[in-house]
This record gives sequence, C-alpha cells and structure tokens, in this order.
Amino acid sequence: MKSEDIARLAGVSRSTVSRVINNYKNVPEETRKKVMEVIERYHFHPNNSARVLAGKKTDTIGLFIVSIAERTNENHIYRNNYFSPFVDAVIDRANANGIYVLVNSIYTVKDYEKIKQAFVERRIDAGIIVGTEKEIDVIADVAAMGYPFSVIDYSSEKILQRIKKGRVAVINCTDDEGIRKVIEYLISLGHRDIGILSGRMNTYSGRVRYEAYREVLDEYGFSPMEEWVLKGEFIKKTAAQEVLKLVNHGKLPTALVCCNDDMALSAIEVLQNSRLNIPEDISITGFDDIMPASLVKPALTTVRVPLYSMAQKAVDEVLRMIGATSGNINIFNLETELVVRDSCAGPH
Repeated sequence: MKSEDIARLAGVSRSTVSRVINNYKNVPEETRKKVMEVIERYHFHPNNSARVLAGKKTDTIGLFIVSIAERTNENHIYRNNYFSPFVDAVIDRANANGIYVLVNSIYTVKDYEKIKQAFVERRIDAGIIVGTEKEIDVIADVAAMGYPFSVIDYSSEKILQRIKKGRVAVINCTDDEGIRKVIEYLISLGHRDIGILSGRMNTYSGRVRYEAYREVLDEYGFSPMEEWVLKGEFIKKTAAQEVLKLVNHGKLPTALVCCNDDMALSAIEVLQNSRLNIPEDISITGFDDIMPASLVKPALTTVRVPLYSMAQKAVDEVLRMIGATSGNINIFNLETELVVRDSCAGPH
C-alpha cells in the first residue's frame, strides 16, 4: 500500500498523510486520528528511502567494528569475548532510545569505504567506530562531512591533530593506569622479573599498555629480559605460540602481564600443558575482565575495562550530537579497575 492509497481511504490529501507520518504539529487532531486509523488497519509502513530523500532522520546508527588482523576468521566479531558484549551493549542502549543499529565488520582496508558509504547514502544518522587499527584519514573524511560519530580505541591526541572540527566523541579507558595498578600489585607481592604478552602496536590500547609496562618497570628500576617481551597481537593463537617459545627458552619470568584476557587464557592453557603450576611457578594477569576470566582455574587476576559504560557513552554521545549544530570534539577516559583473583602469588 502506498501513501496515496492511505490518502484516498482517509479522504485527505497525500501531503496531509506525509505530515501525519512525519509527526508535523500543524495537523488537526481529528484529521490525524482518521489517517492513523487507516494506517493501523492496513499495517502501513512508510518507505524509509523516501523519508531520507525528504531529509528526515533514519533513526539508525551504524556500528563499525574494525578487525583487520582477524580477516581470515569472519566469525571473529560475534564469537569474541570483547566485541560481542560491546555490540550487545550498544544495541541495548540504542533500542532503549528507539534507535536501530546497523552493525558492520571491517576486515580489510577496502571495507573502510562502508563507513563513508553508509553516511553518504543517508542509511544512518550517526556512527560508532571501534578502532583496532589506526585509519585516521577515513575518520577525518567523515568528520569533514559534518556527520556525528563516536570512536573507541583511538588516540585522542592523533584525532585532535588530524581533525580540527567535527561532531566527534573519543571514548577510551585508562589503559595506562590499569597496567600501572597490575604491575604495582605484582611488585607488592615481591615480583621483580615481570614479562609481558603485548597486543598490536598499531592499536591505541596495545601501544599504551605496552608503553605503560615499560615506564612503570623503569620507575621501579627493573629491566625485563627481551625474551620476556612477547608479541601476542591480541590473538589467542599467536599468544599461545609466543608463550610456548618462552617455555622452551628455559628461564621464565616470575610473572607475565597479558594485555588482554584472551591472551592470558591462552597463556594459562600452554603453561598448564607444559606441567607448570599457576601461580606457584608463574603468576599471570590479564586485561578486560571478560566473562571467562572468573571461570578459568585459577581465576584470572585482571584489569576491568568499563565496557558497558563505554558502549553506553558512545551511544549517548552520538544521539546528543545528531541534534547538535556545533562541531566540538569531546574526549572521555573511563576508569579501569584492578580485579584480584587467584592467578597471582609471591615468587618462589
């Protein structure tokens, strides 16, 4: 059924039907009621493309999850212990505000065009970009177009250097403080030989967590052996290979700081398969506090990232910016928290 059919059945003009659908105030209540009765009776749904062409909102935001490092595993996003709950939190927050979410996975550099395309084609009113790779140029292009969006896991300094004006919210957590808390906790237990299973250096969180590890150890006068600096890339399989090489090398650190929980869980599995006891032979820490962290044996000491709060903030900011006319760049850093469980003990 088309809008002209609604107009004929209600005995009004097509423009009146359009004003009712788009909730204009200059429609008499009796006329509005008559049109709505026909719409409800025939289950009419207005054509969204037509509304967009008319300059109306789509009531949809885009969520773009960037995971180029996992391009060989296209189910990665939905099975990931970090991304999956984040997607759920975004959808819950948006739905509570009557907003739909269009979820997109970015597995290749070419896929970045999905972001600009969704805005240009007016399929979304705003966007949320979870960046695990630094593609500032795309973000700068979208900002220059004037579209509102939130970015997560991007350097606020680089955003400010590249983007001078735009409706942008940069949302991160205090990664450096989280690493500081966990290392100072290990030092308080008596650890001096502390290794790291790092994430990707071309991500904001990976780089900040690694740099904080170096800075804190340097402050306390400790220098880790290079063999204890492992490159896990935030990928479980890569992390397992790195830890196995560490075991085969011979001399282990007394503690291993893992830059996310997935890598920590891989490390625990490899170490236990190598007949090493945790935390008696080596202490392990993680980062994120994903659900399996409290279920593994021993339960993982980790840094809790306020994932749901970050997702909710990202949604709240884009909804606020949709109606805003000023081009401000707002920066938010949400607090991390050390969660002490059973995977750490003093060195023996």
